[in-house]
Amino acid sequence: MSFPHVAPGRSVQRSPLSLDEAEIRRLSRHCLRYRDADDRMAWIQLSTTLGLFFLAAGLMLYGAASGAYALLALFLPAGGFLVRLFGVQHDCGHNSFFASRNTNRLVGRLLSVFTLTPFGYWSRSHAVHHTTAGDLGRRGIGDVDTLTVDEYAALPRGAKLRYRIYRHPLFLHVLGPPLYFILLQRSPFGQALPVQDAWRSIMGLNLALLLVYGGLVAAFGVAAVALAVLPTALLASWVGGWLFFVQHQFEDTHWEPSDEWTLQRAALSGSSYYVMPKVLQWFTGNIGLHHIHHLNPRIPNYRLQSCLDDEPALGTLSRLTIRESLQCIGLALWDPARRKLVAF
Repeated sequence: MSFPHVAPGRSVQRSPLSLDEAEIRRLSRHCLRYRDADDRMAWIQLSTTLGLFFLAAGLMLYGAASGAYALLALFLPAGGFLVRLFGVQHDCGHNSFFASRNTNRLVGRLLSVFTLTPFGYWSRSHAVHHTTAGDLGRRGIGDVDTLTVDEYAALPRGAKLRYRIYRHPLFLHVLGPPLYFILLQRSPFGQALPVQDAWRSIMGLNLALLLVYGGLVAAFGVAAVALAVLPTALLASWVGGWLFFVQHQFEDTHWEPSDEWTLQRAALSGSSYYVMPKVLQWFTGNIGLHHIHHLNPRIPNYRLQSCLDDEPALGTLSRLTIRESLQCIGLALWDPARRKLVAF
């Protein structure tokens, strides 16, 4: 079977719904060849990214403490490095970044201090997301809350207003991400999983954050630490929140009732291939190749591009350019009749 050549920057796309089961199985088998971790590549990625992050963060802290405020402009690359570190932590949660399960856990927990994301709890809830994404009967854990057209129409007026506020771009893309990453992740209560599953991970991280950032405050002062840390955390949360949104909340995404849902088809149809310039792809750890990641979450981020390059079909499925992704901002409801995500 042949597939069209995809010119750079051009959105050439085939509908994953047109794939038969044999083709889906073939693509799944192809991805299996890329699932093994390469510790050398993993350590190089971690050390270079962490080193660049520490350099930028250290210069920002020095600038805030000494009055060299021009150095605070480094929050832009620092935020990008933090997004990339979150990608490493994400892979560690899938036990895919390193060959050793223990090394994945150790590094994932250490990176939590910078990403502000409790490794153990987030990994468990994210694993649920991977086994339920696109399943209408199992919504609510690790995804953006999404109602169908009929479900929204049946809501009372107050509930409709709350859902509209939640799905409003100002809340979903500006206020929501930092609120979630910086504040809501500090409490084990109100999480998607039971409190007992969240308590140890979240409170353990809170203690680590208190020790690390409390020590920095004692050394440099509250104002200096806030000026160095908050802009970076805000930028990273906005980028991360947007990526998570656009990876599943696009017009031709995929939702099915539980009895018709299959993981492989949902991965290819309900997860986007977000086409970005190489520099942005680097900062985001190749997570834009999200359809491949959902098809096989054991593929480490540093092998996703090779998996894509070696199978032309994967480059034509669920493609979404940056310009096209901006049109997704107002989408809010799943319309089963049209099989599309639609606006209010």
